[in-house]
Amino acid sequence: MTSTPKTSLPRPAVLAVLGALLLWGGWAPYPSAPLSLLLFIGWVPYLLLERKLTRQGARKRRVFAHTYLFLVLWNALTTWWVSYAELTAGIAAVVLNALLMCLPLMAFRQTKKRLGNRIGYLSLPVFWIAFEQLHLTWDLTWPWLTLGNGFAAAPQWVQWYEYTGFLGGSVWVWAVNLLIFWAWWGRGGVAPWAISGPRRWRWALPVLALWVPIVASTVIGRNYQEKGPTAEVVVVQPNLDPYVEKFEGGAKFVPYDEQITRLLALSEQQLTPQTRLVLWPETALEEAYWQNTIESNPKIQRIRAWLAQHPGVALLTGITTIDSYPNKEAASETARFRDDLGYYDIFNTGAYFANATAPISFYHKSRLVPGVEKIPPALASIISHIDLGGTVGSVGSQPDRTVYPAHPAAPALRVAPIICYESIYGDFVSEYAKNGATLLSVITNDAWWHDSPGYRQLFSYGALRCIETRRDLARSANTGFTGFINQKGEVIQREQAWIPTASRGTVHLNDEVTFYVRYGELIGRGTQVLAVLLLLVAIMQGWRKKPTPLLG
Repeated sequence: MTSTPKTSLPRPAVLAVLGALLLWGGWAPYPSAPLSLLLFIGWVPYLLLERKLTRQGARKRRVFAHTYLFLVLWNALTTWWVSYAELTAGIAAVVLNALLMCLPLMAFRQTKKRLGNRIGYLSLPVFWIAFEQLHLTWDLTWPWLTLGNGFAAAPQWVQWYEYTGFLGGSVWVWAVNLLIFWAWWGRGGVAPWAISGPRRWRWALPVLALWVPIVASTVIGRNYQEKGPTAEVVVVQPNLDPYVEKFEGGAKFVPYDEQITRLLALSEQQLTPQTRLVLWPETALEEAYWQNTIESNPKIQRIRAWLAQHPGVALLTGITTIDSYPNKEAASETARFRDDLGYYDIFNTGAYFANATAPISFYHKSRLVPGVEKIPPALASIISHIDLGGTVGSVGSQPDRTVYPAHPAAPALRVAPIICYESIYGDFVSEYAKNGATLLSVITNDAWWHDSPGYRQLFSYGALRCIETRRDLARSANTGFTGFINQKGEVIQREQAWIPTASRGTVHLNDEVTFYVRYGELIGRGTQVLAVLLLLVAIMQGWRKKPTPLLG
């Protein structure tokens, strides 16, 4: 039996800082594939931290404090830019999300205590990924740091996301981290098998776990060909500062008619007779438009007239809309009330003009930003005053994924309207493809976060959605990154940020459904079932006898 290395470990606080820095590497300000490799060792310092404190007989409070230090530093280093829009909200996002992340790690520790080290360590990725799945769906959803998102800068490594989705990347991260930990420090029942023989053989498993998925992904990527007929799309970036230019009351407010003039002029620069779709960004039309009277609005009539000059061109634009309800019984949970207006909802909307005369098709943003567009009832009195950019308070939404009808001049063109924050969610975006979308479109306003890692990370996440659905993506940002990504997650075009511009690209319109689109988050749902079973067994074991002493 070989012995564990005698190397003296750093202090737990040092390990917490080291782990946070390594995980931050996967979401660095300028994401890159080499830095994504840091994810495969980022959890090892935490595993050493927890093991060292356990062997010292540390109390729960001390273990929790170091765990929280590790997580809050990781959150702060990676998502500090949220504070650009509102300092209090940015701090709250970091502090609260780190606190929530402690839950699966504390569940792991209790499971290890009651069921032993081997089952305990195997339970860790189960609890973590079950938490990631929960973070995709509940009121406080904030899946920015889902581990599988860390490979957004390395799409060539995760072409198999078309089968697993981005939670498959989370499994990969945990598998390599645990195998490295077991290979180096796996003595005394830490690893789920007996470790013996030369140390070099112990490293075979982590090396294989790292490289086999990369090799498999490379093979899949090289053999994959873009699918579907093509269409020409124009994406527009007006570059209006949301703090001083975009909205009425700003110090350098640009009148709404002038904003439309800029959008139309930029669109004209790239239009050709083959153009079939033009994208304008989120809230490009910002004035509140009542949906039932929208056609009488002079600005809508102006857009109609422009489309009439360009037959065969459709327009998808972000817009703020309002819809009313006849009475309280018919109103939604998010409806507001005014004596002069009755019950009504405000929506962050995508409006689709199929041509100059067809009725407008509306999509109401469904996956809303907590604290900005959606305030959980329990927190309404606490955070309703916080401004993260845009409308504060709960706005309306819709339960289903709308896919706009087929384009009259391009029957294969069926557009998925994805609005900003929604593009983080693999399961959510996949529903568009399941509903018949052949092209993913993202309309966003990234300028709320200034020149920060935020818009760079959000743009790179789009590559993962392309792989999961095998759909091309066209992206229009108010400013940030505007451009095109293909079905392999490769960036085809990306315009420079912070300038008014437009870009023209040819997209493929795939209607085939991937395994992930067809079956959804099997990994997430499966780990949630396993997590519940593990907790039940651990609780029952605690009732039957005294917990097993933690050995590290």
